[in-house]
Amino acid sequence: MNTSRTTRIALIAAAMSSLALTGCVVATAQPAYVRYEPVMVAPPPHRVEVVGVAPYPGHVWIGGYWGWSGRAHHWVPGRWEAPRHGHRWEPHRWERHGEHWRERPGRWERHDDDRHERRGRGERH
Repeated sequence: MNTSRTTRIALIAAAMSSLALTGCVVATAQPAYVRYEPVMVAPPPHRVEVVGVAPYPGHVWIGGYWGWSGRAHHWVPGRWEAPRHGHRWEPHRWERHGEHWRERPGRWERHDDDRHERRGRGERH
């Protein structure tokens, strides 16, 4: 009977620990940079997008861009996103490097408006 009690306690402990771990998520770390292959074909001219009304007040429009599928350019339509405090959106762009083009993905960059304004007025930091 002592063995039965030990087995029951072990099963209860296993069940409790599995319930405790159901909310845990393991995610791989994102790389600090993304390496894109050089593209020999220039991106097409930028498309004009019709920007509708924001789904929520204060949302930011992220414009569409030409992406690269490995064989051809494809249009990625724009979208609305919630703003990130202390950040500004740096749009997706293509840069020419000699005979080829490199894709620079859009991203949120840290930005402090107040600090930049003071520097523009000649104040020291």
